[in-house]
Amino acid sequence: MKSILPLKSKPLIAFVFILFATTTTYAQRTINDIMDSTVVNHLLIISKKYGSLSFSGYLQPQYQVAQSNGTLAEYQGGNFGEYTSNRFRLRRGRLRADYMLMDDNNNPSTYFVLQFDGTEQGVNVRDFWGRYYENKWKLFYITMGLSGRPFGNELQLSSAGREAPERGRMSQILMRTERDLGVTFTFNPRWKDTKLKNIVFDAGIYNGQGLAGPAEFDNSKDFIFRLSHKTYVIKSIPLSIAGGVSTLQGGLNHRLPVSYKMEQSNQVWRMAKDSSANTINAVAPRRYYGADVQFATTSKSWKTELRAEVISGLQTSTATTSATPGSYPTDSQSVLLPYYTRNFSGAYLTFVQTLNSTDNQLILKYDYYDPNTKVSGMNVNANQGLTAADVRFDTFGFGFLHHFNPHFKAVIYYDMIKNESTEISGYETDRKDNVFTLRTQFYF
Repeated sequence: MKSILPLKSKPLIAFVFILFATTTTYAQRTINDIMDSTVVNHLLIISKKYGSLSFSGYLQPQYQVAQSNGTLAEYQGGNFGEYTSNRFRLRRGRLRADYMLMDDNNNPSTYFVLQFDGTEQGVNVRDFWGRYYENKWKLFYITMGLSGRPFGNELQLSSAGREAPERGRMSQILMRTERDLGVTFTFNPRWKDTKLKNIVFDAGIYNGQGLAGPAEFDNSKDFIFRLSHKTYVIKSIPLSIAGGVSTLQGGLNHRLPVSYKMEQSNQVWRMAKDSSANTINAVAPRRYYGADVQFATTSKSWKTELRAEVISGLQTSTATTSATPGSYPTDSQSVLLPYYTRNFSGAYLTFVQTLNSTDNQLILKYDYYDPNTKVSGMNVNANQGLTAADVRFDTFGFGFLHHFNPHFKAVIYYDMIKNESTEISGYETDRKDNVFTLRTQFYF
């Protein structure tokens, strides 16, 4: 829920408005959401000239139990300590401020967002962006600053509204921290009766490392393009459908005359070394191609939702990880490390079933991430220059979500994590790394 406070108005009017605003429910669905349009319309009555300011926030205390001490649960909220298999955590603590200014024709003109995240590990900025709306043709708007990257569907879903506790392994590896510094140009016709009002085309340019690193560390940028269709209701079924296609074209600049990529010799794939002076300052590619679709029935009491997404392409990282680096990789002695480029693929399927009341939801989710599609099983071994970064993971998750009231909900969820059996040390069989999560969420 959002409580709204006008920047300047008569005290009595402001008081009456605040009482009204506290009865208005607001649910942030995506990380780049703006204020609900019905709230904005009420704000115009008293703060049209000076704009409007609103605050929202949520808190996610949770308790987790891992299958064994020292479980590597980086993608389930962080690894456990060496001698730890259970823990309390404050997964997220968000406080967000939104400001909107309307023009003389009651169209959104300027929008501004600042959001902090505070946990037991510290306080960080999560969003800090501004948006300008072109209102002559009502076709475009531009978003600048630290914001969510417009790629795919799961990456853009807010953690306040997602049913499963965390995004899938694929999403977290390819787009660490979801946000990045850059600019996005968006085409979305806003005329009331236009036939293209549900079509959205985003074109963004970003640093690439996102919040995983302190600053841009090379000259390469990520170019992200997404064409999507907003939710369309097929009244005859009744069923709603939405979806889109996305691509990221980016890379990382080599600083060493050494690089690695997969090559085939005598029908055997191996990680091959390329030593060439021409490698220095060359761009190691990051190329992502994705498609996503979302289905939902229109009923509320027994609503069914199905969301699916697939991404494949080329990913550049290091010998020991497939995750996008936040800074140029070095070893413990600060010696520069070479880049490794791999073909990857990943996907997820999320099923959510509302059980009679909208307060109760059953959650089923499957996702996989294969960081190196050229090899699998026992062909993943150190003799071919491969490491744990080349091991495929499949995750099966299931849980139950209950809304106790409009400001408090809880989910119990279990992740069954399966790695493929390889000849890499520690990954000869499936690791005991399943995780149980009990998460609560307070929000306003």
